[in-house]
Amino acid sequence: MPKTHSAAILPQKGGPLSVEQRPAPEPGPNEILIEVKAVALNPCDYYQRDFGFPPVPVYPAVLGSDAAGLVAKIGSNVATAPSLGTRVIAFASSFYQNGSPDHGAFQQFALAQAEAVISLPDDISFEKGAVFPMGVLTALTAWTTIGIPLDTKYTPEEKQAVLIWGGASSVGSFAVQSAKSLGFTVYATASPKHHEYLKKLGAHGMFDYKASDVVEQIVQAVKEDSVKLHTAHCVVDGGLQPTLDVLRETKGDEAAKVAHSPVLPPDHPTLDNTQITFNFPPMDPAARDQHVHQCFHGWLADSLKSGSVVPSPSLQVESGGLEGLNAALDKLRAGVSGTKIVVSI
Repeated sequence: MPKTHSAAILPQKGGPLSVEQRPAPEPGPNEILIEVKAVALNPCDYYQRDFGFPPVPVYPAVLGSDAAGLVAKIGSNVATAPSLGTRVIAFASSFYQNGSPDHGAFQQFALAQAEAVISLPDDISFEKGAVFPMGVLTALTAWTTIGIPLDTKYTPEEKQAVLIWGGASSVGSFAVQSAKSLGFTVYATASPKHHEYLKKLGAHGMFDYKASDVVEQIVQAVKEDSVKLHTAHCVVDGGLQPTLDVLRETKGDEAAKVAHSPVLPPDHPTLDNTQITFNFPPMDPAARDQHVHQCFHGWLADSLKSGSVVPSPSLQVESGGLEGLNAALDKLRAGVSGTKIVVSI
């Protein structure tokens, strides 16, 4: 292990990132040190760089959360960690670590809690492996947020359906895959160019969110399929009202539940007998650690082993390593569709 390593540091609010040397982190008792080989970018990364939101409690900061790499060191209390040198996927974020710059993914060596580190299959590249952590954690947390356990297995006879509004995003694509694994009949909205891809991921019905009659199309499909649509995950801004419009016609007298991944404004639309909940992991640290373990060591590890989950959406790999992160984040901020930007480190 080197004594220092390169990191893309955010010196102050408003960026840009600056590549500098910092001390190599030492893992705590329940942590694993990852030698980072690839990182995937999320909108929150450029929000933190440019606007300081979500709040950045410590400057200089190291951003990022989605990493794939090699196990470099293992904490003293980690009983079931992959061995040194193992290829792994890691949620390496400082968000639940009081902003600790040792935990951000945008550096050569990053710490991650053991609950959020699992082996990466040999047939999946580091670049493809990096797309999993944030997308999977957010998609799975949506289900538990509205009371659906991750070991749920609806049968075809139960005819349970779900609407995912915004299926082509990173979170949306894993929402489709995870909903399929739970036994739902999956309806998803996206631009038409992404419909065939969502079908391959497990969506049963795909709809153009821009169509003037999209609500009527979904309602008609639900009736024709004779399924029960009482559940939804609103992945993107602007999707709550049409989601509720669909549920108004499909839930009947039953209670409905909506997980909402964007921040819910105080004046958000509502619907009678419908629970609308902001998608967020448990606030209690012990409960959150257990949830993260279930997401990674349970659902994701099992799904990778069975081949029932694949890296999604399509990758756009950017060059330049840590020095290329600013340009890659600028491309993400400018807008991508059905694409996950990844940077090799």
